Amino acid sequence: MAVTSLEPLQVSFGRMAIGAAVLLLATLLSGKALPRDPSLWAHFQVVSIFATSVPFTLFAYGEQYVSSVVAAIWNATTPLCTLVFTMTLRAEKATPGRLAGLGLGFAGVMVVLGVWQPMAGGQLEGSLACFGAALSYGVGGAYLGRFLTGRRTEAPVALAAGQLLSGTVQIGAVTVLVGVPLVDTGAPAAAWWSLLALGGLGTGLAYLLLYWVQARAGVTTTSTVTYLLPVVAALSGVAVLGESLSWNQPVGALVILAAIALTQGGFRLGRRRQAVPAA
Repeated sequence: MAVTSLEPLQVSFGRMAIGAAVLLLATLLSGKALPRDPSLWAHFQVVSIFATSVPFTLFAYGEQYVSSVVAAIWNATTPLCTLVFTMTLRAEKATPGRLAGLGLGFAGVMVVLGVWQPMAGGQLEGSLACFGAALSYGVGGAYLGRFLTGRRTEAPVALAAGQLLSGTVQIGAVTVLVGVPLVDTGAPAAAWWSLLALGGLGTGLAYLLLYWVQARAGVTTTSTVTYLLPVVAALSGVAVLGESLSWNQPVGALVILAAIALTQGGFRLGRRRQAVPAA
């Protein structure tokens, strides 16, 4: 809803600025302080490029041409992209199941894209932008798990605030340099309410949970939250925004989700999982 009235860079900057404000307030209320280690702030700058600045802008650009449902399906490829880069960094091993899952995921991407049919009206461009955002999330997630979320000296809320604050300054500078106003005062109220929800909930609160969960569950496991994205997006997109689907999009999404399950060891024939007692 925001991209119908705001530039992609404005959406990206707005959601990060709002998200950073939410996390700075949470840091203050929790009695924590922002990190003081200069090397940590250097890591924030790197991870902000791949985990916020680039993907936020690409999704805002892509959703000018594709529906929110299609964008969410592309976002669901994030665990596969994350796995590729975590294996590249040797943070996780390349097992046969994971390699098979990556191959199946690639097939699912081709189904969603509908490579057998022509795409008009910027749909191909929009889809590729969204897929590029998921690839960027993969790099950012791998880097995040390698250098940031394993730290025990800083609270997750302080780490999340530091990253979003770095990203806000970063994308704000880029926006000004390319001649786009940071704020469009002529945008309708619906765009601002959407941006407020996206920044406060989908960015601020979401990144706080990301750091907290990833520190406890690991990079690839945390990224499987994208199992929910196509489901929620399809229900809300069709019911609220009146969006429509082609048959290949939900079919491709199912293939992608099956691929994610395969990479996570979700399909294990002939083996029983040992029950874990409740805490």
